[in-house]
Amino acid sequence: MGSGSAPPAPSAGSAGASAGSGGDLSLNLRGGSRGTSAPSSPAKSRESLLQRVQSLTGAARDQGANLLGSVTSVASVGRGYNRDRCVTLLVVDDQNTDWSKYFRGRRLPGEWDIRVEQAEFRELSVTASSDGANVSMAVYRSGTKVTRCFKPDFVLVRQNVRDAGADHRALLLGLKFGGVPSINSLNSIYHFQDRPWVFGHLLQLQRRLGRENFPLIEQTYYHNHTDMVTAPKFPVVIKIGHAHSGVAKVKVDSLADFQDIAGVVAMLGTYCTVEPYIDAKYDIHIQKIGTNYKAFMRKSISGNWKTNQGSAMLEAIGMNDRYKMWIDEVSEIFGGLEVCALELVVGKDGREHIIELNDSATSFMGDTQEEDRRYLSELVFQRMQSVCRPGITKTTSRTSVSGSGAASPEDRVGAPGGPPSVPPPVPLATATSIDRPLPPIPAEPSQPPPPPLTRRDSQVSQSSTVSSASGAPSTGSAVAAAVGAQAPTQSAAGTSARGGFARQGSLSATLTEDAEDTMKNLRKTFAGIFGDM
Repeated sequence: MGSGSAPPAPSAGSAGASAGSGGDLSLNLRGGSRGTSAPSSPAKSRESLLQRVQSLTGAARDQGANLLGSVTSVASVGRGYNRDRCVTLLVVDDQNTDWSKYFRGRRLPGEWDIRVEQAEFRELSVTASSDGANVSMAVYRSGTKVTRCFKPDFVLVRQNVRDAGADHRALLLGLKFGGVPSINSLNSIYHFQDRPWVFGHLLQLQRRLGRENFPLIEQTYYHNHTDMVTAPKFPVVIKIGHAHSGVAKVKVDSLADFQDIAGVVAMLGTYCTVEPYIDAKYDIHIQKIGTNYKAFMRKSISGNWKTNQGSAMLEAIGMNDRYKMWIDEVSEIFGGLEVCALELVVGKDGREHIIELNDSATSFMGDTQEEDRRYLSELVFQRMQSVCRPGITKTTSRTSVSGSGAASPEDRVGAPGGPPSVPPPVPLATATSIDRPLPPIPAEPSQPPPPPLTRRDSQVSQSSTVSSASGAPSTGSAVAAAVGAQAPTQSAAGTSARGGFARQGSLSATLTEDAEDTMKNLRKTFAGIFGDM
């Protein structure tokens, strides 16, 4: 373009921009004050930032609510039970096994669902009364602490009550105090809280069956360290206190080591048992779940003398009659064990040695663990069907038992040997004259006895004769004499009515008849008086 040519006319946008840069500011502000829509507007930026913060806050809030809802649904609602019609099963076990899936969709008679609450002993607290046990549970689910309180109707114990460094017998006492049924029974579980106590019952079983039929390992018990001088021969295995899974079990090869362990026992202040060390070729695990039997052979491949620790090869073996007899015999102790396991050690010489007995907290082994859990859940379900009575409180059950076994005091009224029947309330007219309990009232006759009218007529006739012989006394004195003569008759009639009738209707009818007779006698008296005048 030439230098003399006029500059091109600016467009509206360029005009506005030039005006905003160097033109009249007042005009431009008035023109743009109607609506700020530039992307770089400070007001627009502040508004968008506030909206973004609000949206992020809302999203975080929604996400937290969804997470909490998912945790709650997993913990309770997602279990699939009706909160208003359900019985509560408490499973004491770790979170490696979800026991709720074995009872989902199953119902007790009367369309009652089964609510499963699962926790470990260390996560529970129990309060109990004559109405039952109340359990408070505080567990962590996906990093969130979940706390609930409930009243269990049944308990499945899959965890050792007492172990090295843990003793939850107080919880067991609370469940027993509340009368909660369980598998195994709470009585039998309490018996398992000391290994020597269980071994003593196994010794009684061996004395009855014989050593050949029940090959129990030789064992010596020391109640403290003072008598631990030496062992018959070495090596030996010392088991200190009450523990599981190979804990507090020491192999001792010499007298010096034995005396060192005795000092440890003195420091712990507990008992111990000593048994000979068996150079084992393998050990055998025999288990019983209800009527289901299994046997496993476990052989260590890591060289550890404790075959339950390190790597081992597990193999299912057949259940012979000898093993079945052993597990059936031990399942009868302590009132019956519905779930139990017997541990054996087989030496390299082929001899079998029974070393211990475990209860319902025994571990399941091999590829059949899922099958064993299903057997156990079915056993629990059958027991709950027989012992759980949902919807019936203890007060109601006591009433039903008393009603079925013997009649209540109200039902025995009037029966031979029962309390005497209580007469019905007397009318107000005669109730004030009764100061002591009435004797038993005989049954009402079919026809009420006639009132003693003869006595009344004789009295009236005597009064009429006296009044006529006295020379026509005044009307008021005659009426008074007639009423006075009639008063004893009414009192006697009232007494006979109270003694002779059992219901208010009969007594009322008698009083009505007496009133009619009184009016008849008065009419006769008046007629005699006015007739003489």
